[in-house]
Amino acid sequence: FDNDHFVACRVLPFPKKYFSPSDHNIIYLSATMLSSVTRNVIRSKNIVSMTARAMSGVPPARLFDYETIKANLTVADAIDSVEGAFAALAQGKVDVPMPMHITVNESANTGPGDCHIKGGYIDSTPTFTVKLATVSFYKNASKGIPPGSGVFCVVSAENGAPLGIFQENRYMTDLRTGAAGAIALKHCSSPDHDTIGFIGCGAIARNMARASAAVRPFKGVAYGFAGTADAFCKDMEEELGMPFTAVETAEDLCGKSDVIFTQTPGSETVLELGWLKKTGVTIIASGSDQPTKNEIPIDVLKAGKYVSDLTKQTSKVGELRVALQAGEMTEDDVYAELGEIVAGSKPGREGDEIIVVDLTGTGAQDAAIGQVAWDKLSKL
Repeated sequence: FDNDHFVACRVLPFPKKYFSPSDHNIIYLSATMLSSVTRNVIRSKNIVSMTARAMSGVPPARLFDYETIKANLTVADAIDSVEGAFAALAQGKVDVPMPMHITVNESANTGPGDCHIKGGYIDSTPTFTVKLATVSFYKNASKGIPPGSGVFCVVSAENGAPLGIFQENRYMTDLRTGAAGAIALKHCSSPDHDTIGFIGCGAIARNMARASAAVRPFKGVAYGFAGTADAFCKDMEEELGMPFTAVETAEDLCGKSDVIFTQTPGSETVLELGWLKKTGVTIIASGSDQPTKNEIPIDVLKAGKYVSDLTKQTSKVGELRVALQAGEMTEDDVYAELGEIVAGSKPGREGDEIIVVDLTGTGAQDAAIGQVAWDKLSKL
């Protein structure tokens, strides 16, 4: 045989050896023999045993396209699993690394845009998830495509093999964000808080409304940019069978609302302390998920209970970040993480107070919706 027909197998623990035909720690095997020796024990002077590694030992991951995902998953599917994930997170039963953020600067041929990579594993669940999501590619509008996309990779926690690739285009991300909003509504507002406002009327607002409807009936109030509130109200009223009203200003919305969802993409605050009702308001903010965004003024954050989804994350990319940088708050001013309230270790609403819930989106949520998606779609 010539050299092209051989595979050199380096044997540890001899890291400083060089590959050579005379080296006693090197075995040359014909490449054509690999499949036949996969399960055989090979012996040499410096080897006790070695089992040749199979070239392919696991089935390929299944691919689920956007239409299949959208047809089979709803925000109601996500609420229970995401609520359980928050409780597990508070109990230290979730491994959630800090998100990775990639900024795509604008040039003639690229951007502007952002990419987030998140993931997590909830103890004792059959899978873990890694997610890549892109947002704010605003030039896409001129091409007739959405400004963001995304892929979930759901992996077996038994053997580490990828099970499913979900081309979700942010649909699953929006579902788990909506589920987190519903959980915040359930645990941080009063049952008689039945007027809910939405500042920002895009895809996330729609999922927040759907998820809120799973918690309690409500009257909706909406304020959006570029006339989006009218379409939002019409669509949500028809879909949910609940009344929705568009208003002209965010101040009008705040004066009417017991609960306010904010989900805007910008870096400017969207409400003021003096606009809020005096009878206790819950603000659920989900627009800030990177260091350039900010929706809630610092004086609002300081006026009552500040609740984070994950403090180590909100301090870097959430509403808390701005207050920390200004020296107006410290992490000691965080009343609770949402999971602590869900788990019952701290109370939620206790009276006519302002509560701000800062939702930056955690890997625990991604792990939860990834498990739900695999459980449902793998049976198709």
